[in-house]
Amino acid sequence: MANIGGNGENMSDDIQQNNILEVFNNGYFENIQNIIVARDEVPMVGLEEASGYEIEVNYNHFGANPPPEMNLVEDYFAQSNENSGSPLLYNPPSPQNSPGSESSTNAKLDHMNRASDLLMAVSIGADLNKKKIIEQAVEAMEELFKLAIMGEPLWQHNGNGGMETLNGFQYLREFGSFDATMEQIMRMVEVGESQCFLSYDCNCNFDQDVPSSFSKLNFEPLNIETSRETAFVEMNPMNIVQLLMDTKQWGTTFYSIVSRTTLLGVILENVDGSYNGVLQVMSAEFHQCTPLIPARQSYFARYCKKHTNGTWGVVDVSLENLFPYPQVQFRRRPSGCVIQEVGNRGSKVTWIEHVEVDNKSLHPLFRPIGSSGFAFSAKRWIATINRHCQWLTTSMARTAPTTDGVLIPQEGRGSLLKLAEKMTKNFFNNINSCSENVWSGLPQNFAAQDVRLRYGNILKVPGKPSGNIIIFTTSIQIPVLMEVLFDFLRHERTRNRWDSLSNQRHVRELVYVSNGENPGNRVSIMQVNSSPNKIEILYLQESYTDETGSYIVYAPMDIMAMSKILNGGNPKFVSILPSGFSIMPDKAPGQGDGAVGSILTLAFQSVDRLSNKEYMPPSTLKIIDAILSTTVASIKDAMLFGIR
Repeated sequence: MANIGGNGENMSDDIQQNNILEVFNNGYFENIQNIIVARDEVPMVGLEEASGYEIEVNYNHFGANPPPEMNLVEDYFAQSNENSGSPLLYNPPSPQNSPGSESSTNAKLDHMNRASDLLMAVSIGADLNKKKIIEQAVEAMEELFKLAIMGEPLWQHNGNGGMETLNGFQYLREFGSFDATMEQIMRMVEVGESQCFLSYDCNCNFDQDVPSSFSKLNFEPLNIETSRETAFVEMNPMNIVQLLMDTKQWGTTFYSIVSRTTLLGVILENVDGSYNGVLQVMSAEFHQCTPLIPARQSYFARYCKKHTNGTWGVVDVSLENLFPYPQVQFRRRPSGCVIQEVGNRGSKVTWIEHVEVDNKSLHPLFRPIGSSGFAFSAKRWIATINRHCQWLTTSMARTAPTTDGVLIPQEGRGSLLKLAEKMTKNFFNNINSCSENVWSGLPQNFAAQDVRLRYGNILKVPGKPSGNIIIFTTSIQIPVLMEVLFDFLRHERTRNRWDSLSNQRHVRELVYVSNGENPGNRVSIMQVNSSPNKIEILYLQESYTDETGSYIVYAPMDIMAMSKILNGGNPKFVSILPSGFSIMPDKAPGQGDGAVGSILTLAFQSVDRLSNKEYMPPSTLKIIDAILSTTVASIKDAMLFGIR
């Protein structure tokens, strides 16, 4: 039985700086996606060997092949010797390259959001405002419990295997107030006339016709998205409640959905040492793993209550009605979960999402899945908390040999999982559309479509010029099942078909840690050999899939750093640049005719010493274009022409 790692006795606690400089001199920071040296941490750096290419000349960077008759070195120096400016970062009113789309790049300045948080915190302090918030939260909790226990006709299934969504008119009958006009509209709907009007119908597309009585409205209503999901969760109710009520834990657990979470104030404190009766005001942004879906920013009250039968409820309700905004693009109606204990094994959780949202800025590629409500559905929240529970189980499990007989020491197993978690969190934080991520686009004369790029951290190495981390991404639609695309991208056998750094080289999954029953859900160490005795690259990779989406995240690792991790080294001192893929269905299950395909988002990172926030050389833009267009072409060829 092989034992990965060694005793580590001869290894110092920190990697020496000359190791950093050796890697830098060899060109690694420009060749692959290497590391960020941040704060005062001492990094364990990326790859052990280098091919010596800079970003401005290396077309093998991230698997790209050079386009014919293009000399990026000559291009770059010709441009840099000119005094004129460069048409570099592209920020048009409509940065999507696809026709008919509106901007979905969230470029709000962070200090403006912080100021809004401060103003909200001051506003909620007034006694009158506190009273209004309490009343609204209590009403929201009552509605949440009713929504959780009621069935048809209030709730309905959308197609075969589709989501459970609210019937808008039944909802109005139960929870709304009617006037004569509304009663007339209800009768119109009951005899078969259009029921898509204002925001009263759930999961509705407002491009359709509306009743003529609303044709004189001088505003466009928000879309309504509703969904309900009930599932068993392997966690007791108190721990679930704590995950939701502790702002830091909430953001950490649901990092693939929420960002920039802030606790603005506590209106009601707990009375019995638990979260029972706690009412707090929060702000957050809700996102998907792409900059092409706008983040949804909201201020809301979160109220927790334990009922007499031991059932817990945690409900969110937006406060925009109490604190009017000039323009509201997202509002949370009573949403949250009802949690019931199931013996000693866990909890039955019923999750409800009920929101109003402006979907006009949705990129055309994401309109079907976005307007259906599936992209931010209750099913996604349940899947995320179940993934968290599975991760906890995996982290606490005892180490065991893999099917190849490889054994990771227990301490190394824990360090490896923590590093993978850190890598995946960074990946999701890097490529979402939250207000802290300011995205630009490529000029429209480039080959790759719908590209977004932005600057990340600054790379600083003693004795060397600093370099800017560049993050770039695009999304494409591929008419294959998510499962097929997921397996192709994650598996060792097919990596060399899309990653040219692995092209014509032997790729082997050296070791893995399974995360649940699905064999594709795992943390792996991939080894790329150019010859039987020469290791070119080590990749740390995490892959995960469920019915709401999939991801494959990876980053290159130095052999010394990997050895230290496998012997229980602290992941805090490992700084890596994650790249990878996010996959989601191109429409909701049961939506429309035809099979469900996939939307693939590709995201890469690199370091460029020639760029700054005011200037990006044309050579760098061409490299970004080549990397994305070549990788996209390789994946499409493999998927559409059966090379799997």
